[in-house]
Amino acid sequence: MKRPGGERGSVTLEAVILIPAFLLFVALVIAGGRVAMARQGVQTAAAEAARQASIARTAGEATAKAQAGAQQTLADQQLQCRSSSVVTDTSGFAAPVGTPASVSATVTCEVDLAGVAIPGLPGSLTITATFQSPLDTFRGR
Repeated sequence: MKRPGGERGSVTLEAVILIPAFLLFVALVIAGGRVAMARQGVQTAAAEAARQASIARTAGEATAKAQAGAQQTLADQQLQCRSSSVVTDTSGFAAPVGTPASVSATVTCEVDLAGVAIPGLPGSLTITATFQSPLDTFRGR
């Protein structure tokens, strides 16, 4: 026959074990969501940078437009980068008229993960995306 109160404290013990595990799971979901949103934002910024570069008339203008387009897209996505860079390959502007050519933009963003307190998680993650956009074949370059 069981004595009343023989299992006293078992609920407390279960809570002490399960609550930290649940909180760690929630933190992992938040970190995963933050990384996924950052990847999408950087890919969108790279696509916009390449598109802006492809509608420019000169290589210098393409680099400036790509930089501005990527920074604006990162701001629109509300993506906070510790540091970011935009590298534009404008070698397509050197191709003769009538020859297929393209420009590409590579956007790199160092995303801050310090707000998510998970043991072993790095303080930041560098995300890079590259996108290529064609130049108009018969456009004066």
